[in-house]
Formats: sequence, structure tokens, C-alpha cells
Amino acid sequence: MFLAALAFAVHSTALADQVRAEFLHSWHAYEKYAWGHDELRPLSRTPYDWYGQSLLMTPVDALDTMLLMGLNDEAAKAKALILEKLSFDKDISVQNFEVTIRLLGGLLSASQMTGDERLLGLADDLGTRLLPVFDSPTGMPYRFVNLRTGKTSGTKSNPAEIGTLILEFGTLSKLTHKPVYYDKAKNALVQLYNRRSKIGLVGEEIDVESGEWISRRSHIGGGIDSYYEYLFKCARLFGDADCRSMWETSIRAVNKYVQDGDWYGEVDMDTGKVRKPEFGALQAFFPALLASGGDMGRAGRLEASCFRMWLLHGTEPEALDYRTMRVTGRAYPLRPEIIESAYYLRHFTHDPLYSAMGRVFFDSLMKCCRTGDGYTVLRNVITGEKGDLMPSYFLAETLKYLYLLFSDDNILSFDEVTFNTEAHPLRRTW
Repeated sequence: MFLAALAFAVHSTALADQVRAEFLHSWHAYEKYAWGHDELRPLSRTPYDWYGQSLLMTPVDALDTMLLMGLNDEAAKAKALILEKLSFDKDISVQNFEVTIRLLGGLLSASQMTGDERLLGLADDLGTRLLPVFDSPTGMPYRFVNLRTGKTSGTKSNPAEIGTLILEFGTLSKLTHKPVYYDKAKNALVQLYNRRSKIGLVGEEIDVESGEWISRRSHIGGGIDSYYEYLFKCARLFGDADCRSMWETSIRAVNKYVQDGDWYGEVDMDTGKVRKPEFGALQAFFPALLASGGDMGRAGRLEASCFRMWLLHGTEPEALDYRTMRVTGRAYPLRPEIIESAYYLRHFTHDPLYSAMGRVFFDSLMKCCRTGDGYTVLRNVITGEKGDLMPSYFLAETLKYLYLLFSDDNILSFDEVTFNTEAHPLRRTW
């Protein structure tokens, strides 16, 4: 009843304008206190750089959001900063996964949206510097690589970091006509899939040199989540029949063994036996993926569960015991996944209830996470205690999906783009 009543009060265009205004509030705070750095710490009004040297995480991550919102002056200024200052010739060891989804994905999307080949050149340079990660005995990537020397490290990895590369490296391959990018990322995905258990599940941690599983816990949360996402999206973006087959096999196993009523928990990858009835903010991406695959029934029921989780304390927790409805991870780091799923479900069903959900999410963010200088993470959703960081994905994903949720469909043609896991829209322009 609450959502049904609220649905009639949602004026989407006005809400989209409000989201746009909150993006500007956040971006201007970044400009004022962290310009040229990776991220802003809003409470202390200080910059934060991931590796001691800036890779311009926030400008690169946020650029296509500005373009979608029609913030042309801000986008031009951000692009000028990127073209003038961004260099990957740095003696730093970076996490391949995060750099790929945020920087490589952001540069590729912005290049396609602006037609500026210089952005593609930066993406190509970055891709070349990341390629050594694939030089393991199995072909599955190491977690870290030095951008200058190519030295790799981090043999213990996970399905998300191994399998969430094909959209970015594949798009780079198509746009630069360099097959090596696609081939390396595709091989990594296949090598991981080939090590699934007899019942079709992957574990939580694997050694990329030996190919042996370290943790046999299986779920759809952090460390595994976007592996499943990219199996589906690889087939969508590239028409890859292997990825389509791997997706179909994998989703059957997940729905059979990991689904637990209207939730998805943690199970043993070999037996499917439930180990822990835990679900959280990262798992809330799954309704979007289910809906994309045509399973609207499961998608709707799971999003309803996610919404219950959000309403418990006014913002969603990082983790929840769904049998007792007790919070087991109290942080809320401004994650976008539940909003992403509402956007997908609104697109596929045209049901105003999902816009009404979005209104609840947006109001909660403004109430609990807004500061005088941008937005910040929560350390504790129960007490409302704030942390001091505005992650780049807040501008790349959280506000973008809210804006798209409340906007007319002509803002972005859903059928013509495939979002990477950082919400960078990639287009099949080849």
C-alpha cells in the first residue's frame, strides 16, 4: 500500500531534475576540494588518491554521467583535465579489476559518446599496460600490475576480478582492431568457467597460477557477483555464443542451488548446501540481471526483498541475515545496485512502483548521506554514523541510475547500450 500510494505522487521529470542538481552539488564539492585527485573526503574537505598519485578516478568515472545529464560545461572541463593531466606512465601497482571497470570503462564510454579519439588513445595505452596480468600459467589474471614495469602480483583472486574484464577489453579490442585484448579476457573467462564444480557453481577464491580453489563458498555477492553479469552481457554486447552458453548453464545452477526462497544465500560450491543465510547491498544487482535474462518473476520478488532490506533502517546494510532480518554488516558505502535493479525493472515492466522505490532511495540518500560538500558513506546504517568518502562510483553509478530511473526513455536508448558493472554505457559501434 505504501508504494502503491507513493507511485501516484512520483513526478519523474521533476525528480530527474533534482538528481541532476544533487550531482552538481557533489561535483562542485569535488571541484572545490579535490580537483585533480581521485576522490573527495566530504567531511574533512580533503582529497584522496588511491595510490598516492592521482589517476583522476572521479573525473573519468563521472564524465559519461555528465554527458547523459546534459552538463556540457562540466563535461568539457572534466575532459580537458583528463586530456591534459591523465598519464598512466606511473611506477605504481594498481588493482586490475577496479582500474578496468572505472578507468578503462569510463574512457571507452566517453570516447564513444564524444567521438574524441584522444580518449580512445588513453584507453589503448592503459589496456596495453594492463595486459601483463594475463601472463599466468592458467591465463587467469593476477590481481595487480605495475603500470610502468608490468610486474604482476596477487595470485589469490576471485571470479569477479577474473571474469569482469571482457566488456572493457572486448570493446577496446573492437575499437582499436587489436584482437589480443578480446582474446586474453575471453580466455580468462573460459578458464574460470571450466573450473566450476560438478553442479555448475564457482567458489569465492582461486589461485590463478595453480587453478585450484582456495575458498569453495559460493554466492552472488562480492567477489563473484559481476562474473555472472559479464557472462550475460558478453553475449549481449558481442553476440558471443560461448558466453551465451556459459550464462545459461550458470544461471540454472545459481537458481537451483543458491536461491533460498525470495533471497539468494551462501552455499557450498560442490554440494549446494546452505552455509550462511546472508544477502546484502552488492547482491542487489541480481534483480537487474534476472530481468535482463527474461526472468521477471524472480527479478520482481528479489527486488521486493531488497526493498525490505532497505526499509529496515532507512538505508540498506552491507550484509543481512535474511532469516532473522538482523544486520550483519552495518556500513552503507553509497552503493548503486538496488537502484540499478529498480531502473531495469521499470524499463522492462513500465510499472510506476519502481519509480516509487527510486523516490524512497533518493529521499533516504539526501536525508542520511548528504553533507554540505557532496555525499558521504555511512559507517553504520542503524546509528546513522557517517564516514568520510565520496567514492567515484557514486557519481558514475548511483546518481546515474537514479537519473535514468526518473527520466524519459529517450534520454538513453536502453536497447542500444550495454552497461559495464560501473554503469558505463558501451555501444556496439563496430
